[in-house]
Amino acid sequence: MLTKNKNSFILYAVGLVVGLVLLNLIARDIFKRFDLTDNSMYSLSSSSRKIVESLDDLLTMKVYFSDNLPNELGNTRRFLQDILEEYGAWSDEVRFFFHNPESDTDLEEQARKDGIQPVQMQVIENDKVEIKKVYLGMVLLYENKKEVIPVIQTTAGLEYMISTKIKSLIDIDKKTIGIAQLDKENPIKTENLSAQLNQHYSFTTLDLKNAISPEIDVLLLTAASDSLEPEVKTNLETFINLGKKVFITQSGLTTDIQTQQANPIDSDIFTLLQNYGLTVKKNLVLDKKCGSVQVQERRGIFLMNRPMEYPFFPVVQNFNNDEILVSDLEQVLTFFPSEIELDTTSNDLVINNLSLFSSSNNSGIMEGNFMLSPDPQQNPFLNILGQKGKILSALSKLSTGAEIILVSDSKFFADDGGMSIQDNLVFVMNAVDYLAGDKELIALRSREITSRPLEEMDDSTKRNWKFANMLLPSILIVGFGFLRLRGQKQNAEILRQIYD
Repeated sequence: MLTKNKNSFILYAVGLVVGLVLLNLIARDIFKRFDLTDNSMYSLSSSSRKIVESLDDLLTMKVYFSDNLPNELGNTRRFLQDILEEYGAWSDEVRFFFHNPESDTDLEEQARKDGIQPVQMQVIENDKVEIKKVYLGMVLLYENKKEVIPVIQTTAGLEYMISTKIKSLIDIDKKTIGIAQLDKENPIKTENLSAQLNQHYSFTTLDLKNAISPEIDVLLLTAASDSLEPEVKTNLETFINLGKKVFITQSGLTTDIQTQQANPIDSDIFTLLQNYGLTVKKNLVLDKKCGSVQVQERRGIFLMNRPMEYPFFPVVQNFNNDEILVSDLEQVLTFFPSEIELDTTSNDLVINNLSLFSSSNNSGIMEGNFMLSPDPQQNPFLNILGQKGKILSALSKLSTGAEIILVSDSKFFADDGGMSIQDNLVFVMNAVDYLAGDKELIALRSREITSRPLEEMDDSTKRNWKFANMLLPSILIVGFGFLRLRGQKQNAEILRQIYD
């Protein structure tokens, strides 16, 4: 009997081990992760899965990370390893290796050849602050091409960064993006935008006096402040009639916050936009939900800066959820935007015009008499906000296949304007991806937004929550005390009955 039990136990143990081994082998390729974070930050997105599944050759990722890193960087390393394992689980063509260059001079030399340089970091060891040299980068190799991520210091945006590099490696024919300045006398700096576009596309600057090459897939246009030269207008119309894509930023006025002056723009660019169903009004849109400016205030003998809400800088949170390029955005900040009106009857070429985003329902319009002061006492327009939202960005679809995106902020592409805001840059890159027909990364890029603006509430709702926060804790404490007292009385009654 003992021998039979012993044999049964051995068979059971062997069967259990074999089952566990087989389960692990199957789980390498077939797995399920339950990610309860609101943006599924610990799971590979469908966009990333689609990208790696399109690999048709071996992709090697060499990670150069030092050992004994500070705690926060240790977490980054673990997150990186987890996400690389997911890439490998979705494609048999993915291989990754972790190396510590400090352990071997040959590895250190190889890291430098791969474009990974050590960075100096301040760490606390043995109760002393020390400067330590560490490696925090990775290189991706595919066929005869290479992409480098020289420094990885945070998990934020890491999946987007890796997927972007992979997509850049497997894309044979990159789309070409061109940018042109309509105002040659007062050009704006667009280095921030140019740097982003160069990472994903073939990027070039254009002179619209010359014919636009048909190789340009998407054309970005900065705002005009005067009428277009005839050849410029002709080249633009020809480009659009070929079914090409255009993204233009154009307000109805020029503004100067220093002099607090605004003047309507007299240009035939508005006639061109009207032909495609997009009318830019010669006004300014104000919004109670807005950014702020620094205002000097005298306190005694001192001049001090303090932030003041500035309704001329609307913070946009109303997006068209039916359009992929804005459906996952949280907010966009605009500077001195104008109202856009949509018209599908102005041209037979126009198939559909739609709003992309608009101001809140605490908006206002300033036209005719422009006062840009941020002080409500000096500027009465700031006290009469309450109109419904105004369209600040729109998309026009034409029968030729052309599409035109318009943002009514003349400095939306400028380094010292819209492109100084990360949320705005995400929207612009989404729009370029959309116009270029390259939509895989749009959802992934939007998922990496870290701002979480509070939802707007009316005054009555705020008041109700305020009273609830004041009363509910007291009611809960009193209720808990009542239940405790009742329980103690019941116990005392039971004891009395037992001992009486």
